[in-house]
Amino acid sequence: MREKIWAGRFSKPTEEAMERFSHSLHFDQKLFEYDISVNQAWAQALTEVGVYTPEEAERVVAALADIRSDFIAGALSPSPSDEDIHSANERWLTERLGDLGARIHTGRSRNDQVATDVRLYLLDHLEQLLAALRASLASIVELAKNHVDTVMPGYTHLRQAQPISFAHYMMSLFFQLQRDRERLAQTRTRCSVMPLGAGALAGAAFAVDRHALAQRLGFSAPAENSLDATSDRDLICETVYDCSQIMLHLSRAAEDWIIWSSEGYRFIALDEAYTTGSSMMPQKKNPDSLELIRGKTGRVIGDLVALLTMMKGIPTAYVRDLQEDKEPLFDSVEQTRGSLLIFSGVVATLQVDPQAMRQALDPMLYATDMADYLVQRGMPFRQAHAVVGEAVRLAETRRLSLSQLALQDLQQLSPLFASDVATLFDPLGSLNKRNIYGGTGVESVRRQIETALAFLSKAK
Repeated sequence: MREKIWAGRFSKPTEEAMERFSHSLHFDQKLFEYDISVNQAWAQALTEVGVYTPEEAERVVAALADIRSDFIAGALSPSPSDEDIHSANERWLTERLGDLGARIHTGRSRNDQVATDVRLYLLDHLEQLLAALRASLASIVELAKNHVDTVMPGYTHLRQAQPISFAHYMMSLFFQLQRDRERLAQTRTRCSVMPLGAGALAGAAFAVDRHALAQRLGFSAPAENSLDATSDRDLICETVYDCSQIMLHLSRAAEDWIIWSSEGYRFIALDEAYTTGSSMMPQKKNPDSLELIRGKTGRVIGDLVALLTMMKGIPTAYVRDLQEDKEPLFDSVEQTRGSLLIFSGVVATLQVDPQAMRQALDPMLYATDMADYLVQRGMPFRQAHAVVGEAVRLAETRRLSLSQLALQDLQQLSPLFASDVATLFDPLGSLNKRNIYGGTGVESVRRQIETALAFLSKAK
């Protein structure tokens, strides 16, 4: 077995169980291409301090490019002795170039190397998440545009509360995911700081130009403090938090739609492309896409809890615990991106039944409109609330809907009721009393859609 890159001071090999326990190669291969780029940039930086001549650096960069091609083609496989993809890349380079390849680690630690690889991974995958979020936002707006005047029961406590526009509901999802996108964009900005050159913790002893190195790798600047650069995992925690928040929003929408597509509601129907059947019951059309999103949300939140729990007890500077940061990161990013792609497809193919929504409207939904009616005639709201509450109780006692109470019954509760009270039980009329900025009225929702479209036009 090949000797470890750190084995000089050891007189005995690592115990086999410890070998297996400590290896990260099975998951950190996701960093392979980023590690190649970091090695190439570092080789070029080492020419500035005389470790490589320009010609030697060119040979190293070319050899690394060949390693990339061979690995992708399946012509290279890691050895059991490789602890991680970083040591595998260094071994392959040394096997091809000898001492020239072995010089690549001059002035560098795996601490700053791995931290830089992860940041490059994040810069790439945050862009993918941003694109997936934009696609979801666009599909939401397209659906909302077609249902501005589709009236449905609005719910609190899973009980009918007031009539709302279905588009208003969809736009509530838009603004949730818009905030998620803004958070991701802010995370990406903070991610553009390069750890490379920080060494293990104290900074490299070779005076490479870290600003030029950062520019070469696509970062905006090098990290200001070498100790912080190698021990910081804020961005990993932040990204996984961002993913958790996205998934939480998707999960809540999924729960709504699982309920609304059930036989008791039938407000919406999922396209067959996003449902599955039963192995036993021929009639079933199950909302598995939404249930999986809901289930994967717990998984991503678990990734966040694992990260935060790991981070809370470790000292400043690098410790091996930090190897455990990558699997939660990779998992949360992949599960979130996959969920967003499915969510976009569900929204784009969602079938909405405006008639079922309207038929489900319970006249009790207009109780607040009745209270407002009395207020407009001079009654204090608390008194109006009590009067309408008595009307609701009377209707329930007589097994009538609120709209079926006779005018004389209402007038016994308050002489302010007049024949025009009947006009309150109109779905669109109720909506359009709420054209206040941000409200569920038709004009208000159209303004929300215009705002959303303006946001999307800038969020390319």
